Amino acid sequence: MSWQVDYAHTQIQFSVRHMMIAKVRGTFEKFNVLLNLDEERPERTTVQAQIETASINTRDAQRDAHLRSADFFNSETYPLMTFVSERVEILSAERARLYGSLTIRDVTRPVAVDVEYTGQAKSPWGTLSAGFTAQTVINRKDWNLTWNQALETGGVLVGDEVEIHIELEVVKQGESQTEAVA
Repeated sequence: MSWQVDYAHTQIQFSVRHMMIAKVRGTFEKFNVLLNLDEERPERTTVQAQIETASINTRDAQRDAHLRSADFFNSETYPLMTFVSERVEILSAERARLYGSLTIRDVTRPVAVDVEYTGQAKSPWGTLSAGFTAQTVINRKDWNLTWNQALETGGVLVGDEVEIHIELEVVKQGESQTEAVA
């Protein structure tokens, strides 16, 4: 039986320092995840994700437009960010490290993502769901996202480290299912 991503209960979020004193948080609203979850041999699980760069949402239209521009994602030329897993390292029954390649714009680099299995639950509609939390930190300059502004007080406007946080919920297919949204 396969598992399908529940997009209504899945989020791709990020945060980055602003003016070296606070964090700006945002999400990507449009993405596609292909998950081949191997329950018997979790180390064989594979993940492929495509994230629409133009779907960035930081709750500030002017900032979002700047992030879509050539200074950052250049969404017109590079509409997708992609992640392709290469291997899974099982750390415990609830934890794993997912290694893969992240492509932003025209740069592909290796990343390691810490994954926590948060369990399974049966919904009131009879479906079985499983949850995962994933986190990593990347340096945006490694993907040639180098735009910045010096601050009069010292430091820069945009931090280099980007924290990525993913909440993933999947629904087992082939079970007795009713079309319902929680």
